[in-house]
Amino acid sequence: MRPEEVQIPDDALSETFLAATGPGGQNVNKVATAVQLRVDLFRLGLHPDVYERLKQIAGSRVTGAGELLITARRFRTQEANRADARARLAEMVAAAHIAPRKRKPTRPSRAAKAERVEKKRQRSAVKQTRGKVTFD
Repeated sequence: MRPEEVQIPDDALSETFLAATGPGGQNVNKVATAVQLRVDLFRLGLHPDVYERLKQIAGSRVTGAGELLITARRFRTQEANRADARARLAEMVAAAHIAPRKRKPTRPSRAAKAERVEKKRQRSAVKQTRGKVTFD
């Protein structure tokens, strides 16, 4: 699933605007351009496996109440930061939809086993020739 295909219901989102930090001159002190996006994960209606993977991806950004917090302050305008926060959310949800591949256990071939044993024999022979040197 691609981030463009992710559908997020508006009732699961709530936004608050904060005063951003960093460069911006006097504007940064006057205008609340940073966006804190709160997403109610239960309202997204995700499959339990996808929900668990999303919690794993989000890490400490998930609160105890099951809300995901995304803070966007990369841009100087509210609209750009809103779009950035929603894009990051869509990327996370899309990444959570990708199920990890199951590992297939493999076995070494008979030739590989024989080669390993032969190398062990050779190494053993080398070590057998070592020993205490006596000057008799």
